[in-house]
Amino acid sequence: MPRTPFFGIYPMLYAFFSPSGGIDRTAIKAQVEAAVRHGAQGVAILGLATEVNKLSAGERSAFVEWTAEYLNRRLPLAVTIAEPNIHDQIAAARLAARCGAEWVILQPPPVKGASEAELVRFFGAVADAAPVPVAIQNAPEYIGIGLGMAGLGALGRQHANVMLLKAEGSATYLARLVEETEGRFDLFNGRGGKELTDSLRAGCVGLIPGFETVDVQSRIFELMKEDEHAAERLFREVLPLLSFLMESIDHFLAYGKRLAARRLGIAQVHDRAPAVAVTPFGEKLLERLSMHLGPL
Repeated sequence: MPRTPFFGIYPMLYAFFSPSGGIDRTAIKAQVEAAVRHGAQGVAILGLATEVNKLSAGERSAFVEWTAEYLNRRLPLAVTIAEPNIHDQIAAARLAARCGAEWVILQPPPVKGASEAELVRFFGAVADAAPVPVAIQNAPEYIGIGLGMAGLGALGRQHANVMLLKAEGSATYLARLVEETEGRFDLFNGRGGKELTDSLRAGCVGLIPGFETVDVQSRIFELMKEDEHAAERLFREVLPLLSFLMESIDHFLAYGKRLAARRLGIAQVHDRAPAVAVTPFGEKLLERLSMHLGPL
């Protein structure tokens, strides 16, 4: 049985920047409204797709406050906490909760040599002080740091507030994760949603993909409840695009954000350096793979 009321598609919002370099508030509002309009089950912010590592502490706080304001509790809000130490992660989790976030997702501290025991202590200390349910982002492929099955199991047993996982992995890994952690966590996958249907079959309650295909992925999630064949047909239509976008996180940011901008009617994307530059060939590929997608 699920431990929390959280499930479905939680698109990760992009951080669009203005020509002067600041965060574009209007783009946050546009994404929030599109998520509500197209049937997403929640909204997530400040993950890798939000370029959280490029935002100052003040910008992170503002992003939380603005998103919560525009969302106005119409959907659950999940906030990624990426601060580098226990004290700041606790403060960020408390701020997110005050703004209306219903759960938070903890990223590991940026210490690649940290032992599994140290990571369990770190996450446990934050989770014990967090006023809302906690998820752990376990994405060593993208972040370079993560926990094994034993560490995740220890967290779940020792800290009751660790109720969810945002795992970035194949469907076979997810199925094994569910089994070896004895179903202790409500599990979300990421990876842009490129294994959406099999992730759900493996035991995920939902996914946290990019924003650019929020309408399609929300529809696939709903179809999986009533007509898996229809869900698979729709998934196959968008899978080549998702595979192209997820070549790497930097590639995803370069092309996924531009696709989202096109679909939202945002005239120009202003990158915050350092960023991967799009190429004419890459833009042609993106156009071909997404030509069937209309405005959001």
